[in-house]
Amino acid sequence: MKAIRFHQYGGPEQLVLDDVATPGIRANEVLVRIHAASVNPADFKFRAGWFRDFVNLALPFIPGADFSGTVEKVGSQVDDFKPGDDVFGMRDVQAGGSYAQYIAVSSDAIALKPKHLSHAQAAAVPLAALTAWSALFDHAQLKQGQRILIHAASGGVGTYAVQLAKLAGAEVIATTSTPNVDLVRSLGADQVIDYRLVDFASVVRDVDVVLDALGGEGQAKSMSTLRQNGLIVTLQPPGVDAALAQQMQVRTALVAVCANGTRTAELAALLDKGTLKPVIDQQFPLADAAQAHVRSESGRTRGKIVLTMDQEPE
Repeated sequence: MKAIRFHQYGGPEQLVLDDVATPGIRANEVLVRIHAASVNPADFKFRAGWFRDFVNLALPFIPGADFSGTVEKVGSQVDDFKPGDDVFGMRDVQAGGSYAQYIAVSSDAIALKPKHLSHAQAAAVPLAALTAWSALFDHAQLKQGQRILIHAASGGVGTYAVQLAKLAGAEVIATTSTPNVDLVRSLGADQVIDYRLVDFASVVRDVDVVLDALGGEGQAKSMSTLRQNGLIVTLQPPGVDAALAQQMQVRTALVAVCANGTRTAELAALLDKGTLKPVIDQQFPLADAAQAHVRSESGRTRGKIVLTMDQEPE
């Protein structure tokens, strides 16, 4: 099969299209022929070597976590899926594997693809939507009537977080850049702040939750918008400065998302109803994964970047 791999850490040019063996499956796994895969910021961070000191990747490495495709084979212990089923899901990011024509994945990490979504649309869902869900409900336990500030609301996680927070009945305040204000408003945000024109910390007060997708100096400013004992949930390791949070009397959490087929199926139900929708920035053929990484690293994506498998499997 064809797969994108990097043989050493470095820039996007390290991504090469290789011929590799189709993976075998264990008793609890399925073999999926991938039609589309999603590109996530973690992919270029792994490729660039950002995490090499504490994540030991076996090189050469196939990046990619989430995907949509068709089941080709099932293991002897798999009862929920059969060959021919269209499915979507993810593997853990450091396991990788979705920039390829086939992937072997545990059956409890996938769900049936939403009928009304294309494979490209479905591939844009799992990691970002599961991250948003975990941040809002596992960590923040967001409830109806609460107020949440969502940063990077036009990004992959942000687009799902805005929609899920509104479905939960929360008041959503979102930050984004000028070109994306209308998009974020269309997703349901009650108030959209153009960070190029307005300092969010000067106009936002007493929110219950902040979803921080950016890290850096914005974290301290975000804490000033929280009510006492409010919660800032960050997606950026190593997390929020604990001493500063204690000083400002707010709580902190760091999100680490894992594959979850049951929750993916719940997302599929929302997607089929049309109450949740993916936003796709650009699509690239698998062979152009390096260009997709350049786009991802630009930090200007609206929703998700998707790779499509245009080569015939071998």
